[in-house]
Amino acid sequence: MIKRNVTFVIRNFVRMILLLFAVSIVTFALVSASPIDPLQANVGQAALGSMSEAQKDKLRSYWGVDTPPVERYLNWAKDFIKGDMGISLVYRQPVAKVIAVKLSNSLFLMGLAWIISGLLGFVLGVIAGVFKDSFIDKAIKSYSLIIASTPAFWLALLLLIIFGVWLRVLPIGLSVPIGVEASGVTFLDRIRHAILPALTLSITGISNITLHTREKMIDIMQSDYVLFAKARGESVSRIVRRHGLRNVLLPAMTLQFAFISEIIGGSVLVEQVFSYPGLGQATVSAGTGSDVPLLMAITLITAGIVFLGNFIANLLYGIVDPRIRKGGAR
Repeated sequence: MIKRNVTFVIRNFVRMILLLFAVSIVTFALVSASPIDPLQANVGQAALGSMSEAQKDKLRSYWGVDTPPVERYLNWAKDFIKGDMGISLVYRQPVAKVIAVKLSNSLFLMGLAWIISGLLGFVLGVIAGVFKDSFIDKAIKSYSLIIASTPAFWLALLLLIIFGVWLRVLPIGLSVPIGVEASGVTFLDRIRHAILPALTLSITGISNITLHTREKMIDIMQSDYVLFAKARGESVSRIVRRHGLRNVLLPAMTLQFAFISEIIGGSVLVEQVFSYPGLGQATVSAGTGSDVPLLMAITLITAGIVFLGNFIANLLYGIVDPRIRKGGAR
């Protein structure tokens, strides 16, 4: 049994490493094929026109424009494995330093959204499953279906207009108050500035976990042992606590870990709307500025987070259904 579990973990870990390698190749190929000229994007057309050919050659050498793509990828991969992510062409700083600042902001935001969406989605799914076909169930189901088809950026603009412009109860953007030194920023300030973007990501992420938990809860409430518990006179609340939550919690947690990829994807648009200085905003800047080192590092880090979430989800699936673990070992 122990050998089989270790084999299952090793196989999933090796698969994650190979996927990261494939992502790096595809990302580098797409960036290399981009029509954006890094010189024009970062220097400007007017400044570029006033430079001499010698100055332009130095810039091309600095950006590696004239280096063959395969050689550039191998040089980047060799340095990345050593821990050197390069220098950001947009921020003029080491990529590792830029990632450290942006990632801390994004993890704070996405962590809040991930916890809120998981808790609310689970509670709403349990309530809808227990009271199947009631008005509450229909309302929760309709809400989930509508939210599932709502674009994240549209919802972000709507919340921004309502709470930031009309009511003026929450800040309209950024991660800290304007004009305040870093030493003067409190934890509550960061919470206030993260409420609207985190709420946007949470609302759009509730539907999947709600609908999945609802279906699982309905199956549990219609099972034979629940019907037998009802025949013995147990109350609905006692049945939910003793039988429902125990059987539906682990599948919901597994789905929530797999949902990390959607939160990361939605954060790109949400951070742009709220001018939140996280990885999403840095990704847009790196893409429009043809900043290959920064874009490659962000892609691999976010892909690693997504693969880690899926890796944990696979492990949880193996706990829920041992047949998956046995199949993976074979």
